[in-house]
Amino acid sequence: MEKIVAFDIGTRSVVGIMLDKQEGRYEVTDFVSVEHKERSMLDGQIHDILSVSNTIIEVKKLLEEKHGPIQKVCVAAAGRALKTLQTTVEKDITNQPLITTDDILHLELSAVQQAQFDLANEMQDESTNYYCAGYSVLHYKLDGSEIGSLIDQTGKKAEVEIIATFLPKVVVESLISALHRAQLEMDALTLEPIAAINVLIPPSMRRLNVALVDIGAGTSDIAITNYGTVIGYGMVPIAGDEITDAISQHYLLDFPLAEKVKREITTNGKAIVQDILGFESEITLDELSNHINETIEQLANGICEEILQLNHKAPQAVMLVGGGSLTPNLTKKIAELLKLPENRVAIRGTEAIQDLRQSTGILPEGPAFVTPIGIAIAAKQNPIHYITTYVNERPVRLFDLKQLTVGDVLLAAGIQMKKLYGKPGMAIMVNLNGKDITIPGTLGNAPTLLRNGENATLKDTIAEGDRITVIPGDDGKDPVLTVEELVGEVPQLEVLYNGNSYQISEQIIINGIKAQPNTFLQDRDIIIMQPIQTIQDFLYRIKEESLLANIKPFTFVLNNKKVELPKPYMSILRNHKPATPNTTVKNGDHIRTTTLEKITVKEVVQLLDMNVNEELPVTFNGKKYVIQKPIKTFYRNEEPLNEEEYIHNGEQLVTHSKESEPFIFQDIFRYIDIDLSNLKGKQFKLYVNEKEANFMTPLAPHDQLKLIWVESAFHE
Repeated sequence: MEKIVAFDIGTRSVVGIMLDKQEGRYEVTDFVSVEHKERSMLDGQIHDILSVSNTIIEVKKLLEEKHGPIQKVCVAAAGRALKTLQTTVEKDITNQPLITTDDILHLELSAVQQAQFDLANEMQDESTNYYCAGYSVLHYKLDGSEIGSLIDQTGKKAEVEIIATFLPKVVVESLISALHRAQLEMDALTLEPIAAINVLIPPSMRRLNVALVDIGAGTSDIAITNYGTVIGYGMVPIAGDEITDAISQHYLLDFPLAEKVKREITTNGKAIVQDILGFESEITLDELSNHINETIEQLANGICEEILQLNHKAPQAVMLVGGGSLTPNLTKKIAELLKLPENRVAIRGTEAIQDLRQSTGILPEGPAFVTPIGIAIAAKQNPIHYITTYVNERPVRLFDLKQLTVGDVLLAAGIQMKKLYGKPGMAIMVNLNGKDITIPGTLGNAPTLLRNGENATLKDTIAEGDRITVIPGDDGKDPVLTVEELVGEVPQLEVLYNGNSYQISEQIIINGIKAQPNTFLQDRDIIIMQPIQTIQDFLYRIKEESLLANIKPFTFVLNNKKVELPKPYMSILRNHKPATPNTTVKNGDHIRTTTLEKITVKEVVQLLDMNVNEELPVTFNGKKYVIQKPIKTFYRNEEPLNEEEYIHNGEQLVTHSKESEPFIFQDIFRYIDIDLSNLKGKQFKLYVNEKEANFMTPLAPHDQLKLIWVESAFHE
C-alpha cells in the first residue's frame, strides 16, 4: 500500500489530503482545510510567503497529530502565465524485445526535455525563468501508427507526443519556499487543470471534446480534451474572489464575511447579513444573483473566451470543478455563451472520480475537493520531481527528468559557459613585405568548475544539495612579439670584400625607420625586410655605394670629342670573375673592386679599332711580315706619344696625320733581328723579287725580300 500526501495551496485556503493507493484504486484517509488568515495569495500567486507557510504549517500539524511526521507532499500550481508546448520524440526499438513501463516513462520525459529545449529557443534569454509544471501524453505511436499503449509492444520505432506546460519560475519558487518554511519537501508538482482532468476525464473519455474548468478563488484553470487526448491548457485570472468582492461591495461587507455569506447562501439558498453600518438583512439566492449579475457575466465571459480560443469552437460539454463553480447561475450563463444545452454544462464533485473508493465516510463531497484529490493522483501518475542545487551560493531548482549533470544546472541557472571563458587577447595586424599578417593574442582560460569544492566537468552528475562554483576564466593577453620572433632568425651574409670580412644581417625597416631584430611590434606596423641579394645591395649596406658612381666607361677627349672606351673606369670581380652591380651575392663570396686609372695608347687604338698606321705585307727570306709606318700620332700638350705611353681618364688629346711616304727596304729591319752595325769585313746582297736592290729600294705589297751573305773578294 502506498500512502500519498497532497496539499492544494489555493488563493483562499490550503487543503491537505491523505490517500492510500492499493491495486490501482485510491482511498481518502483524511483531509484538512485551513483558510488563510489574510489575503496572502492573489490569482493563484503567493504574495506573502511567510503568511502562506503559516497556513501550511497549521495543516501539516493537524495531519501529523493523527498520522505522524510528514516530510514530502505533492502540490499543484495554478495555470497563471503558463506556457504550453507540444512536441514528439521517437526511439529505435529494433533490438529491444519488449517495452516496459520504465521505457515509456523515459520516452515521455525525453519529450518533456525536448519541450524545454524548444522553449529555450523560443524564449531565448528568458527561458530560464520557467519551470515545467506538468505534461500530458497526446499520442503513442508504434511504427507510425497510433496505439493505445506501448507496454510489451515490439517494432522498429516508438513515438510519444506530449503537451508540456511551463510556469514562471516565481510561481514555483514561491511554492517551494513556502513548503521549506514549513519544513516540507516538494515530492512532485503538477498543474491544477492537469490534476482535475486526470481524475475526471480518463483517457477513454478523451475522444470527446470536453472543457474542464477548475474555478478556484483566484484563477479559473481550463483543460480541453479531444481526439483521445488533452489538446490544450489555459487560465483566466477571474474566479471566486471576484464574486466575493462583488458581494462585499454591494452589501458593504468585510471580505471574510462576504465569503461566508457566499458559501451559506449557496448551500441554504438564503443568508442573514449585517453590513458595516450595523444594519441586518436577509438575502436570497435569486436576489444575490441579480445584484452581482454583472460580475457573474464577467466570469462566464472570461471562461468562455478562453475555451473558444483554445478549442476554436464550442466544446461538446463543459465540466466545472472547484469552489468557485458553485457561483449562482454560472452554468446557465456559460451554456448560453457557448450556445450549448443547459444539461451540457455541469458541476462535478468527488463522486465523479472513477478510481476513488466511494464507501469511506471520510470522503469529502462537492466540487471543491476534486482538485486536491486530483493533485495526489496526477502528481504520482505524471511526476515532475525537483531537486535543489546551488550555483555560486544561489539556489537553483531543476525538475528531475533524467540523470542531471553540472551542465543542466548551469543551463537552469541561466549561465552560459561560453560566456565565462576568458576573452582572447586583442590581435594585432602587421604588414610584412606587402603581406598582411594577423598576430593573435593568447587564448583566454577556461572557467573553473567546482562541485562541492572539487574540480568538475559539465558531464558530471549532480545530486540534491550539491554546490556548484563557477569561476570565470582569465582573459588572454595581447601579443608581445619581436621582429625576430615573427620571421625567425634574421639571415646573415658573410662576404670578403677587398680583403676585409663583413657579416651583415638583413635590414629591417619598420614604418620607414631602421629597426633591430629585438624590436617589439605594434598594431598596424609596416615591416620591410631588405635582404642582400646583389653586389649593389651589399655596397649600400657597407656604405660604399659611392663606388657605384665609378662604374662607368673610361673616357677622354680626342680632337675635342668625348671618347668612351668599352672598358669601365672601375670594375668588379666576384670570386675572381667579372661582375656587375646586379650580380647575385652569396654567403662566402669574395668581392674585389679595381680602378682603371690609365691605359696605353696601343690599348686605346686596339679598343677603338683606329687606323693609325699604314701597313705593307712583304716576305723576307721566306717569312711573311707586315711592316707599318705611322700615318697618325697622338699628342698631349703638343708632345707626341708613343704607343706604350699611358693615357689617363679624362685627358685631352689630339692626333696629327703624316704625309704618306713609300716603304723602302730598310724598313724591314725594324721587324727582324740583324745587327747591321757590325758588318765590317762581311759582304751581303739585297734582293727584291730576285732583283738586286739596296736599302732605299721602294717596296710594294707582297714583295719578296732577301738578304744573302757572300764571301769577300779579297782578304786583308
